[in-house]
Amino acid sequence: MGKLIYSMITSLDGYVSDENGDYGWGAPDEESHTFVNEHMRSIGTYLYGRRMYETMVFWETAHTLPDQPPFILECAKVWQAADKVVYSTTLAEVSSGRTRIERAFDPERVRELKAASDRDLTVDGPNLAAQAIRAGLVDEFQLFVGPAVAGGGVPFFPAGVRADLELLDERRFGNGVIFLRYGVMR
Repeated sequence: MGKLIYSMITSLDGYVSDENGDYGWGAPDEESHTFVNEHMRSIGTYLYGRRMYETMVFWETAHTLPDQPPFILECAKVWQAADKVVYSTTLAEVSSGRTRIERAFDPERVRELKAASDRDLTVDGPNLAAQAIRAGLVDEFQLFVGPAVAGGGVPFFPAGVRADLELLDERRFGNGVIFLRYGVMR
């Protein structure tokens, strides 16, 4: 059975983007990107909201851009090898392999995906993640906390949700980013 993981870059005050949509405070450098690549290897399926998919689909063709460093090429290879489910009522078609569109988020279907998977799944994008968190589906939270205070914007966690967590891992990177991995205590 796979775990459902919610992982994103966040500011110190808990925002995945500021009021203008900026999230540059946590841009990965080679060290942190290599770390993310290693974590991505355990992922068999990405669950995306439309906006997050439109950001991440860059990895479908990143390997075709000239002069890409090895860690970027590796990220593209790992991302392309995983399945992707995009939850959208407006997206007409996808532009990446191993990708399908679902028109509505169905918690029971996600439970079935987890149960049937021998690899982990991620839920990516704060709006979609909020639905999964509220449904009690998220098993782990992985935060890449950037060295900035955003002062407002889109929060990592949805309002009104409480969870008891256990710290599973932590790591500090040279660019000031801190990785925190928490398991949900059930």
